[in-house]
Amino acid sequence: MTSNSRQVALVVGASRGIGRQIAIDLAKAGYTVVVAAKSTTPPSDLANISPFPPDPNSPQSTITTVAREITLAGGHATALPVDTTNPASIQQLVAKTIDLHTRLDILIYNAGAIWWAPVASTPLKRFQLMQRVNVEGLYAVLQAALPYLKGVYEQQQQKGYQKEQQGGPRIVVVCPPIYSRFFRGKTAYAVGKVGMSVLVKGLGMDFVREGVLGDGGVGGMAITGIWPAVAIESGATGRFTRNDPSYARDLRKATIFSDAVLTMIRAPASVVNGQLELDEDFLRSHAGVTDFSGYSVVPGSTPRRIMPAELPDLTVREQDDEGMRTDSSKL
Repeated sequence: MTSNSRQVALVVGASRGIGRQIAIDLAKAGYTVVVAAKSTTPPSDLANISPFPPDPNSPQSTITTVAREITLAGGHATALPVDTTNPASIQQLVAKTIDLHTRLDILIYNAGAIWWAPVASTPLKRFQLMQRVNVEGLYAVLQAALPYLKGVYEQQQQKGYQKEQQGGPRIVVVCPPIYSRFFRGKTAYAVGKVGMSVLVKGLGMDFVREGVLGDGGVGGMAITGIWPAVAIESGATGRFTRNDPSYARDLRKATIFSDAVLTMIRAPASVVNGQLELDEDFLRSHAGVTDFSGYSVVPGSTPRRIMPAELPDLTVREQDDEGMRTDSSKL
């Protein structure tokens, strides 16, 4: 069982790529990390991987190998399998996390299913799978985890934690800013991913209404969305580099994403809550990073930015007018 003084981070979708890097860097930063995804490695196969897969973006990389990589480096990690299409599996994941570590401070949702094609070329089953993994999976994880995250917040408030002390519970979701160009050519995928972004915005509003953002320091609760400004080396982008090795010149290492996530969970809750951020832009504005060349997969290359330089403001003139609010759960 983990000491109550060590914060616990649950990373869903941590078997390879971005999720793996986030899990590793959270462990380096002193968190106990629960590495969660569907893929595991049987003990008989693990003996043939020494000490961990040579390609961290390959199917050989699983929650088993990632947890071992963390522990071999002196960190604290537990590998727990989860099927994000199965609410019962998600409930078991969160319950097991609490059973093992007694608390939950950080939740990262990186699980995702991808199918980029026009509507006419996207089978209904593929569309349904994406919604189950992306937006429905996130919703189920939030429902399961929120009571424990709020419990940590309440305990910190009772102890009188101040701005400079231990950070409050945070949720970080891998989801995009909302703008119309994102829908083009991948509408079925965008439905779920933008749905995740709506969850970030809406739950962030709930946090404001509930008054859990704290006193302006790092001690409050917050939820934030994050998306890459430049394509990142991962299992998804690996298919392109296999077909055309020159594509690697337009990729960045996953460390830019994990650096942004670590900066995000250490920022004041009121600054990041309900925001949809881009990794590069967030590091530039909140960590003072101006040189991103070290993140390039190919040294000396200048990867092409895939996201707009400016994004639309989703607020309206009547933003503060809530009208007649209705809570169906209380009817």
